[in-house]
Amino acid sequence: MATNEYQSDSELVEKVRKGDLEAFDQIFKKYGNRLFGFALSYIKSKEETEDIVQDVFLKIWDTRKNLKKETSLKSYLFTIAYHDMCQVFRKKQIHDKFLEKRSDTSDATINMEMHLEYKATLEQVNQLIDKLPKKQRVIFIKSRKEGKSSREIAEEMNLAPGTIDNNISGALKFLRKHISEKNFALLLLFAVFFK
Repeated sequence: MATNEYQSDSELVEKVRKGDLEAFDQIFKKYGNRLFGFALSYIKSKEETEDIVQDVFLKIWDTRKNLKKETSLKSYLFTIAYHDMCQVFRKKQIHDKFLEKRSDTSDATINMEMHLEYKATLEQVNQLIDKLPKKQRVIFIKSRKEGKSSREIAEEMNLAPGTIDNNISGALKFLRKHISEKNFALLLLFAVFFK
C-alpha cells in the first residue's frame, strides 16, 4: 500500500470529507503534536491541553462534510484551538471573579464578549498588515491568509522565490515590532497565523 505521507492537505481534506479514517489519522499525525505544543505553551496544563487537542479533532471529524479543500487546514485547526484556549482562559477568569464576588454574567454574554474581542483583535492585526508596503502586503496575505507557498506566489507574481521569502520575513519583523507583549490576544493570534 502506498504511503499517505506526501499527500497534500487538500487531498487529505477531500478524503476526510468522504469519511476516510486513514486520511483523518494522517491529519492528526501531521498536526496533533504541533497543536499540543502550541496550546501547552499558553495553557501550561497537560490535561487541559490534551482536552483541547482532542476537541479540535472531534470537531473536525464531526463537521467533516463541511470542510472545504481551498481552506487552509492549518489555519482552520489552529483557529479552533485558539477559540478553545480563549474559553479556558475565560473560564479561569470567570472562576476567579466568582470566588471574589458572585457574577450574574450569562454564557450568551460571555460568548458575545469573546466574539467581539476576537473581532477587535483580528481588526488590529489587519490594520498592522495594511501598513505594510503594497508589494510586501500582497505577498504576506497570499502566504499567510491564502496559505500559498513561496513558489506558488513567485510564479503568480513573476518574482524570484527568494524575493517572496525576503518580503514575508520583513513583514513578520514589522508585525512583531508593533505587537505589544502586553496584548496577549494579539500575540496569540499572531502565533497561530503568522509564524
